[in-house]
Amino acid sequence: MEIKNQFAQKLMEIQAIKLQPNDPFTWASGWKSPIYTDNRKTLSFPRLRSFVKLELCHAIQENFPEAEAVAGVATGAIAQGALVAEELGLPYSYVRPKPKDHGMGNQVEGEIKKGAKVVVVEDLISTGGSSLKAVQALRDYGVEVIGMVASFTYGFPVAEKAFAEAGVKLITLSNYEAVIEEAAKTGYIKEEDKAVLAEWRKSPDTWKQD
Repeated sequence: MEIKNQFAQKLMEIQAIKLQPNDPFTWASGWKSPIYTDNRKTLSFPRLRSFVKLELCHAIQENFPEAEAVAGVATGAIAQGALVAEELGLPYSYVRPKPKDHGMGNQVEGEIKKGAKVVVVEDLISTGGSSLKAVQALRDYGVEVIGMVASFTYGFPVAEKAFAEAGVKLITLSNYEAVIEEAAKTGYIKEEDKAVLAEWRKSPDTWKQD
């Protein structure tokens, strides 16, 4: 079984995939969604936490072997990024959504050598907006972002376009298609939910918007 399907199964085992067609979630982007993927729950399960850590490390070693440092995106990927950096024996920092309004006023927390080749660790990719803001903050800090690894992506065209335009290669452990495929196989989603999910997937930016 491919990693993307294997990870999708593991997310469902800990009920990290939530479906609420009648009471949609609101994402940071403002989009309404009948589905929510909470990868942060994986931190509470030692074996799964280790699985995610090791698979993200493998993704970095295979795709970005020249990496000299790791940066996590706050807040969802701070812990996972630190675990990955520890496993790889690389320097670690994390990126805030915006500079701190007190103290040192940092947006990049920690220390990375200027010009270093950095891989960004992210939790989940929806529109890609917050992830790419972190990339820009790192570039402004003076390092070279060579790519990003993430646990999950919804695979929206708007995100794919944004990553392409920003020149950031993205590697993810699983995706929306794998989750729906595995959820349908196991009965995790009901037959009537499939139609709602299909409708949402066609135009997530306008679904249920008043």
